[in-house]
Amino acid sequence: MSAAGGRLAGKVAIITGAARGMGAQEARLFAAEGARVVLADVRDDLAAEVAKELGDDARARHHDVAQAASWADVMAYTLAEFGRLDVLVNNAAVHHLGTIETETDDGFDKIIAVNLRGTFLGIRAAIEPMRASGGGSIINISSTAGLQPYWAHGAYAASKFGVTGLTQVSALELGPHGIRVNSVHPGPIATDMLPTPENSGRFDSLPVGRVGQPNEVAEAVLFLASDASSYVSGTQLKVDGGEALGRIPQA
Repeated sequence: MSAAGGRLAGKVAIITGAARGMGAQEARLFAAEGARVVLADVRDDLAAEVAKELGDDARARHHDVAQAASWADVMAYTLAEFGRLDVLVNNAAVHHLGTIETETDDGFDKIIAVNLRGTFLGIRAAIEPMRASGGGSIINISSTAGLQPYWAHGAYAASKFGVTGLTQVSALELGPHGIRVNSVHPGPIATDMLPTPENSGRFDSLPVGRVGQPNEVAEAVLFLASDASSYVSGTQLKVDGGEALGRIPQA
């Protein structure tokens, strides 16, 4: 399935949360553009299905992003299978709604552990393998909820604002090692994580007038993973249909 002359030819990538949704679409696009890909996810069966679909240049690996030992394992596995690391996409995330008053301790801790701690651990684990490869690109999937407030998103916003800040500090610190770090900020995307059905009419008032699709996020991630973005680091790339600009009045 891979393309020898694709935009990621010769590169090796790890994508977390790659068993479904945006992560799976990113894996498909990366493979189509010539990358060898490790699909890292706790959903072993689903990840294995996607890896099988992509062929010999894809592998599935069980991975809990909130655990440092799991990061050590997936890095060692990637180097053993493919010999290097060029791209890391910190895509894995969890989401639920809850006001500050109703959010539970356990619910808050789970979101922070996966979304923020998992991203931190991934960045840290990727430094040495990328330095050994001569540099690389880390793409952290944040959210528009990492740029602006939403009702009942306290824990999620805390995690995603954290990812936004962590991305910028990482870009500053890792730039001298040839490692670029950027964040992508999806708006409403048609995945299992979307709390409102995409055909509800709620998204008609977005400037683009519809919900986004996983492949539209994947294309943005591909740009940041590729050499086309070689002078881009520390940026916040919104893929939100203009949501952050405001809503269009409806008749």
